Amino acid sequence: MNGKQRIESALSHRTSDRIPVDFGGTAVTGIHVLAVAKLREYFGLEKRPVKVVEPYQMLGEVDDELKDIIAVDTVGITPRNNMFGFPNENWKEFRMPWGQVVLVPKKFNTTREPDGSLLLYPEGDISAPASAKMPATGYFFDAIIRQEPIDDSRLNPEDNLQEFGPITEEDLRHWKAEVEKHKSSGRAIIATFGGTAFGDIALVPALQLKHPKGIRDIAEWYMSTLIRQDYIHAVFERQCEIALKNLASIFTAVGNEVQAVFVCGTDLGTQSSQFCSEETFKELYAPYYRHINNWIHQNTTWKSMKHSCGAVEPFIKHFIDSGFDILNPVQISAAGMKPRRLKDSYGDRIVFWGGGVDTQKVLPFGSPSQVEAQVIENCEVFAKGGGFVFNTVHNIQANVPVENIAAMINALKKFNGQQPAD
Repeated sequence: MNGKQRIESALSHRTSDRIPVDFGGTAVTGIHVLAVAKLREYFGLEKRPVKVVEPYQMLGEVDDELKDIIAVDTVGITPRNNMFGFPNENWKEFRMPWGQVVLVPKKFNTTREPDGSLLLYPEGDISAPASAKMPATGYFFDAIIRQEPIDDSRLNPEDNLQEFGPITEEDLRHWKAEVEKHKSSGRAIIATFGGTAFGDIALVPALQLKHPKGIRDIAEWYMSTLIRQDYIHAVFERQCEIALKNLASIFTAVGNEVQAVFVCGTDLGTQSSQFCSEETFKELYAPYYRHINNWIHQNTTWKSMKHSCGAVEPFIKHFIDSGFDILNPVQISAAGMKPRRLKDSYGDRIVFWGGGVDTQKVLPFGSPSQVEAQVIENCEVFAKGGGFVFNTVHNIQANVPVENIAAMINALKKFNGQQPAD
């Protein structure tokens, strides 16, 4: 079987010749650029600067050489412009604060503050206010909140719709070209078309806008889901209308060559609980998820992915009812998220994409043997009867010991009956 066939089997809750694997397919299943460089060195690949394909989280390109070693079954396609509103093209070398030389897009324009922090700008325009900041000792960017004081009498839902609009012909050509480039790769295509993330706090600050309007502070947004629900509904309703029209145009361009679509990354869980009640979820979020997922299932063969970190077990039945086919990242360290409980309760109705190893404690701080043991244990639980795509719990971070990442890869290969990576 090839990667596309393995992913399709998992999405249909069938077993295949081995557990399929994703690294780099989405912005929440990737590897930090520093860890990518360390992996390339560990496996004896050519030493060269790694492309930063997602600059907000500083995710590195998992290229075909590394995919072959890890046995990755996916390829991710993303919008023409990244989260800062400029395209990933015309690459240039750039030295990061930790000393690594990487490749960044031409419009990755920065300035430094006196304390060494790095500032990044919307559309790469340094004449605009900076939209993100990387501390001098950090490894990724944090959003800079650029919200004017809230005046409830003047709040206009249109302000929180600045970033949403009809898809352009240029964007459609981009999607068509991306699918054409990868459809014969033998790997499953995972698409992040954008525009369907209702209330994703990574997107609320609108890093790509030079002067964002509306509610852009993350804390204010969360409070608004309780105290300004009419406003949030108005934003979501219009966003949903735009998204449905855009999806129809995108489908005309790419057809059913795409296997899965990253629909929404709105986090609903903390380490021990949830950000909102089940009733709030059903009232505020579910109707719009249902519209998007119903359209996908009625018009395409795509499967839809819901990302949410945290203790979201009480919501999983609602994710399923809302039409989601896939749950990511499966945060097995959070309350109520034990692998066996999840698999026994929901494994025949939703695909678990992630949860292969804990990225809070075991992968960064455990020993290689502890990493191997947890990978084998989780694979034994999640792989039964299909419906499982291996990935870590969210992205692999910068300073995870490369020996532990290699132990994870080889444990998975061991479970799959493959030769260990050299």
